[in-house]
Amino acid sequence: MLGYIIATKTQTANTTLTEVSRRLLAEGVTLVGACQINDDPQDGTPYHMDLHLIPDGDIIRISQNLGPLASGCRLDGAALEQAAGKVQTKLSGAPQMLLANKFGKQEAEGRGFRPVVGEALAAGIPCLLAVRDETVPAFIEFTDGMGEELPNDVDAVMAWAKQTLLETA
Repeated sequence: MLGYIIATKTQTANTTLTEVSRRLLAEGVTLVGACQINDDPQDGTPYHMDLHLIPDGDIIRISQNLGPLASGCRLDGAALEQAAGKVQTKLSGAPQMLLANKFGKQEAEGRGFRPVVGEALAAGIPCLLAVRDETVPAFIEFTDGMGEELPNDVDAVMAWAKQTLLETA
């Protein structure tokens, strides 16, 4: 019921999760959640982090511009909470699966998508997400080790999703 991809700073799962969500929606799966899509400015400025909400297509920017000399975390925690709140309201529609972009530092501290994932699992809704390598211990503690680690590969994740959907139908 819980599949996750381990992501690092250099190897994100954004592309994999975005493609999986696209394919699942095309197959008619009732999916809710958020995929992170980062732009790639070519002028040396920091990239923007946007959450694309599923299935509505709303986009919420979760990065903030801290200026050219800033080196700290650019995450806009309030924007992340807004996105998580919008996704959480969709759980009442009993979707077939929740896709959460990441279990990162905010989730390790009990915020962000953590309550959404917890609510979905408690309701029997399968969950798919990425977990930052640095937050794996907090994720394992939160889920009591019940998740299945998946390779960062679209076809493998799709196979897991289809099997999970069959088992929970």
